[in-house]
Amino acid sequence: MTSPLLHDVVEIAKRAGKAIMAVYEQGIEVQHKADNSPLTQADMAAHHIIEDGLNQLTPKLPVLSEESASIPFATRRQWGRYWLVDPLDGTREFIKRNGEFTVNIALIEDHQPVLGVVFAPALNLLFYGARGEGAYRQLHDHIPEPMRTRDFDPTRVAVVGSRSHAGDELTRFLDRMGPHMLISMGSSLKICLVAEGRADLYPRLGLTSEWDTAAAQCVLEQAGGRLVGMDDVAFRYNLKDSLLNPHFFAVGSGSHDWKQYL
Repeated sequence: MTSPLLHDVVEIAKRAGKAIMAVYEQGIEVQHKADNSPLTQADMAAHHIIEDGLNQLTPKLPVLSEESASIPFATRRQWGRYWLVDPLDGTREFIKRNGEFTVNIALIEDHQPVLGVVFAPALNLLFYGARGEGAYRQLHDHIPEPMRTRDFDPTRVAVVGSRSHAGDELTRFLDRMGPHMLISMGSSLKICLVAEGRADLYPRLGLTSEWDTAAAQCVLEQAGGRLVGMDDVAFRYNLKDSLLNPHFFAVGSGSHDWKQYL
């Protein structure tokens, strides 16, 4: 990890993960936001740790977190460089206690993610990457391993899908695809599975928000993959009033036409 900034962000993500696990092990109190999505005390504890940590690390950079998403676009549109954070991605997985939730922290420059940290505290599994520095996977305190997406082989197609948000559109997409192995997973870990070469594709044919994808997009891109909309253009951030993402594909190596199955 050559970048001091990357090292510091990893430490912030781990501190947030420690606070999340304290709640995970003691008792989860679930509230609901206006859109009926779940919110726990772990989301807020992680949010405050990350926001405070990033403000100390880079005092001049704004922080946009899922838990501070009310910042108006008139303000956000002036940001050339900022932090984009999901303090607890996969709250439903957290509530189910299946371990498949993450802390996501991304640095955005000129609308593109240039640094990304994804930490799964229950698994003690870390993914990180930065522009020009590659992408890495670290389990527990083992030596970080560089990651590359795998080459596409039509005889062994692996697809990763959402554990909590699978819908009819995804089912039809997979039916048209033909033989494949499906891996069910929660949170931004799905994108990271493509980055580490365990899957060829993660098709997201439902709603996500910008903080759900940015950190893992950086990791995926540095591993040789792409996260693209249905127009085959890489996601860019903070370009509109809404923070919702369109449908997307997270893809590994190769140029297979995944849209033919839509």
